[in-house]
Amino acid sequence: MKLDLDEQDLALLHGMQIAPRVSWSAAASILGSTPATIAARWDRLRSDGLAWVTAHPAGATLVVSLVEVDCRPESRAEVVRAVCADPRAATVEESARDRDLLLTVMTPDLPELTRFALDELSRIPGVQRTRTHLTTAIHWQGSSWRLDALDPRQRAGFERVAAEAAAVPDTGPPPDAWLLIEALAHDGRASAADLARLTGRNAATVRRQLPRLIASGLLAFRCEVAQVPSQWPISCTFVGRVPAPEHARTAAALATLAELRLCVSTTGSSNFMFTVWVRSLQRLLELERLLAEKLPWLGIVESAVTLRTPKRMGWMLDDRGRATGEVIPATGLRAAGRRGQVAFTRRSAT
Repeated sequence: MKLDLDEQDLALLHGMQIAPRVSWSAAASILGSTPATIAARWDRLRSDGLAWVTAHPAGATLVVSLVEVDCRPESRAEVVRAVCADPRAATVEESARDRDLLLTVMTPDLPELTRFALDELSRIPGVQRTRTHLTTAIHWQGSSWRLDALDPRQRAGFERVAAEAAAVPDTGPPPDAWLLIEALAHDGRASAADLARLTGRNAATVRRQLPRLIASGLLAFRCEVAQVPSQWPISCTFVGRVPAPEHARTAAALATLAELRLCVSTTGSSNFMFTVWVRSLQRLLELERLLAEKLPWLGIVESAVTLRTPKRMGWMLDDRGRATGEVIPATGLRAAGRRGQVAFTRRSAT
């Protein structure tokens, strides 16, 4: 098993961050390779857990929250296992300080968040305290982060492919699409033939339904990469205070940083949170100095390095951030499907 990423790997993955479902022939043309070589490279990256494509909710009316959890030291591992098994906890991060865990929670409505945060989470043995921040605006998210491995011509090529895919007319999602949604959460590059096999449906029906589902806007596709081998191995989340009129301006300034992974406005006295991936701990100090100089109105309350991410957008990860192959589709996918009047009864795939 290969544990790192070479320049060709990084270039392909950067291109797939822009156009996650790009055809191998188009990717090969842009990268100066052959479709067979590109397909083999992707198969290796995916089988080694170094990269994967998933589908996640987009455009749905969801409640997205960041929940801090403090645990008894001896119970931390058990708490991590419990929250990772919950589909409402889309991402689970273990922090170096200020909190033990940071959960990205996606629920279809506020009552469901209340049940999770106030009732069920507190009943997990070993949970001592929780603090919930509701996101009032998502300015930047992980699907927008890029590896910075392509030259301008190559970037433009993948951007053209992405634009062409987005130009398909939206005729609305197909009925009874949940099985397709769930399968795409496991493999965002699954073809109509793959989906027909996984769901036990007629291949011709799936070929008609898949373009409708993709064009509906219910799902976004994201190419993820194992963090440690990505050459951006350190993740840090900052919590701060920003005057209400400055939220958009602050988010726009942070979006110029190549390291930005997440940026949200939240409820509470600390009303702004953002996460960066950096190449070194020294870069964190440089960023803090830069922020103090360029954004003097941004008051940093705390910063915490993530020591481990056992789950990211439904995918279970190992200690190096590689995908294990286990996927727990986020509750938000069901909420997205509900907008398309999807039937959610699970059926065994053949």
